[in-house]
Amino acid sequence: MTKQEFLYQLKKKLSGLPKSEAEECIAFYGEMVDDRIEEGISEEEAVSIIGPVEKVVAEIISSIPFSKICKDRIKAKKKINAWEIVLIVLGSPIWLSLAVSIIAVIISFYAVLWSLIISLYAVFASIIGCAIGGVLYFFLSLFIGKSFSGFAVLGVSIFLIGFAMMFFIACKEATKGSLLLTKKIALVIKKSFIKKEEV
Repeated sequence: MTKQEFLYQLKKKLSGLPKSEAEECIAFYGEMVDDRIEEGISEEEAVSIIGPVEKVVAEIISSIPFSKICKDRIKAKKKINAWEIVLIVLGSPIWLSLAVSIIAVIISFYAVLWSLIISLYAVFASIIGCAIGGVLYFFLSLFIGKSFSGFAVLGVSIFLIGFAMMFFIACKEATKGSLLLTKKIALVIKKSFIKKEEV
């Protein structure tokens, strides 16, 4: 893909953003391609290093605050006709309840998702607690003459420590997955507020 093709596709994908914001992003990536070319890289290679247009657009939209997107959408629709006001008022019981329901579902989803993540870390902490308790019992058993049971508990504690290490890795991956999912959902919501225009 050439520089012009890349910038055209980028402009097309960013057409829903405020004009000044879109032009600033296009100019930035145009300069980035030019810098690569000055380093001796071909135009096509410079574009491929930047990455696919979809990825670039996703990064740009992710960096824009949701409040700014909403504000720009409201500004874009300054003039409202009388019949539009009537329709908004008459339809408010439907769209307002629908909006509240959607927001409630999204909040509930996030609450359940992060409750599960917190629960995983709570289980991890419990396993570590049991392992530490087992090690302490082992040293105590040496003094109270119950070394056999102490060694048995120590063996279980060592197993729990190993299991806890693997479980912690699983917790980290689950957290990363949840953060990625949260980011993707936020991106989808932002994109739904960005109305693309013909370029």
